[in-house]
Amino acid sequence: MSFTKSALPEQDLIKGCILNDRRMQELLYKQYCSSLMVICKSYAKNEEDAVEMLQDGFLKVFQQIESYDANKSSIYTWMRTIMIRTAIDFLRKQKTKNISVEWKEEHEPSIEAEALQRMSAQQVQCMLRQLTATTRTVFNLHITEGYNHKEIGEILKISEGTSRWHLSEARKYLINLLKAKERA
Repeated sequence: MSFTKSALPEQDLIKGCILNDRRMQELLYKQYCSSLMVICKSYAKNEEDAVEMLQDGFLKVFQQIESYDANKSSIYTWMRTIMIRTAIDFLRKQKTKNISVEWKEEHEPSIEAEALQRMSAQQVQCMLRQLTATTRTVFNLHITEGYNHKEIGEILKISEGTSRWHLSEARKYLINLLKAKERA
């Protein structure tokens, strides 16, 4: 993860943001916006939604900056968590119906990692954008962020079985896309 480093120490940026110093907020934004935008893009269906998630997320960062505790996590980890929650909230607001599917699968198919590694991040994101919002979110939370199905269920207010089903659907879909790409 590469960040554009500010000339100021991180603690000074945070203190400035707590004091509502617009210059410090802009510096913090510029330092982390690229890295956090990658997270937003992984949840968004399109660029506009990703930008909206990023802006909403930074608004929350600046509103909650006083609650940041450097002893618990890095500023990036703290902001990343806010961005993920903001993305989920954004998707939840857009959701028109609540689907609950119970399905337990003993052996989930694994994604062909070698084929994925040969693809650029942009190609993978393009593939992920073809998934439904909930399926894409479950995939991102589990694969990218490392959440387990119980945690995903609590975050998205779905059952563990539903979380497993969405992950399985994402994997099946991505495998089919990879196979089609290899045949082409």
